[in-house]
Amino acid sequence: MSAPPVVDLPIEDERLAQDVATGLAAVEKLLRSSVESEDAFVTEASKHLIEAGGKRFRTLMVLLAAQFGDPSAPGVVPGAVVIELTHLGSLYHDDVMDEAPVRRGTPSANARWDNTVAILTGDYLFAQASDILADLGPELIRIQAQTFSRLVQGQIRETIGPREGDDPVAHYISVLADKTGSLIAASGRFGALLAGAPAEVEERLSRACEAIGVAWQLGDDLLDVASTSTESGKTPGTDLREGVHTLPVLYALASGAPARLVELLSGPVAEEDVEEALTLLREHPAMARAREELAAWIDRARADISALPDIPAKDAFMALCDYVMERSG
Repeated sequence: MSAPPVVDLPIEDERLAQDVATGLAAVEKLLRSSVESEDAFVTEASKHLIEAGGKRFRTLMVLLAAQFGDPSAPGVVPGAVVIELTHLGSLYHDDVMDEAPVRRGTPSANARWDNTVAILTGDYLFAQASDILADLGPELIRIQAQTFSRLVQGQIRETIGPREGDDPVAHYISVLADKTGSLIAASGRFGALLAGAPAEVEERLSRACEAIGVAWQLGDDLLDVASTSTESGKTPGTDLREGVHTLPVLYALASGAPARLVELLSGPVAEEDVEEALTLLREHPAMARAREELAAWIDRARADISALPDIPAKDAFMALCDYVMERSG
C-alpha cells in the first residue's frame, strides 16, 4: 500500500526522496497491521483515523533524522510507528475532550460511535505502541515515557489555564512545547538514536524538531486568522468560534486592543460576529508580533540544523523551516 500524502516538502536529492518514500510506505504498512485485532470492531475503530489520512509529519521527522546514521537500521520503521500510534491515540482523546464532531474531514470516533469507544480506542493504540516499543530497548522506552508525561502535563495545563500571576503568553507557548513540540522532538530523537547517529547530532535534531513543532502550531494560529478561504484545511475563525485564545488573540488582549475587539474576544465569538472579529484582528499589530514569535522559533531550529553534518537531509530540514515560515503567510 502506498504512503498517504505528507507535507509538501520538495526534496531535491533523488536518493533521499526515494529513501523517504520507501520509508513512508513501510511505516504505513506496519502502522495498519499493528492495530489489527481478532475483534473486527476493535480493528475498525483503530483504523478509523489511520484511514482518514494525515500528513504523517512525525514519520517524516523520524525518517529524515535517521539519515544522519544508518537509515536502513531495523528499528527506524517500528520507531516511526510508535510515534504515529502515540499521536493517533492522543487525537482520539483530544476529540473527546473537545467534543469535536470532525477529524481529518470525517466524523470523529466519538461522533461516529461514542466517547467511551473513542477513549478505549486511544488506550488500545497506546498499548500497541508500547508493545512495539518493548523491542526497541530501555532508552527508547524512557524517552517515550518522558514524552508522554509532557503531552499529558501540557494538556492538563491547557485545561486549567494560566494560574494567577502567570504570563498568559509564556503559559501558552509552554503548553504548545509540551502538547505539540515534545512528540515532534521525540520523532527526531527516535530517528537519530535508532539509526546510530552521534549523540551530539541526536541532541541537535531533538531541539530543532521541537522548535519546528512549536512554529508549526504558531503557523496554524496565524492561518486561523489570516486565511481567507479553507485552502489551509481549516475554516478561518475556528479558534474564535470555540473561544480559544491563540497567540494573536493573547497579544491583542495584552496590548490595548480596541474596545469592540476586546468585547468580541471575551468568549466564543458568535457566528454573525466572526468576520468582524477576523477583520479587526488582521489589522492589529498582534499579528506581526505573532509572526515574529514564529520566526524566533524557526531561527532556533535553523541554529541547530546549521551545525549538522552536510548531507541532503540537512538541506531537507532547512527546506522544512522555510516551508513552515511560508505557510503562515
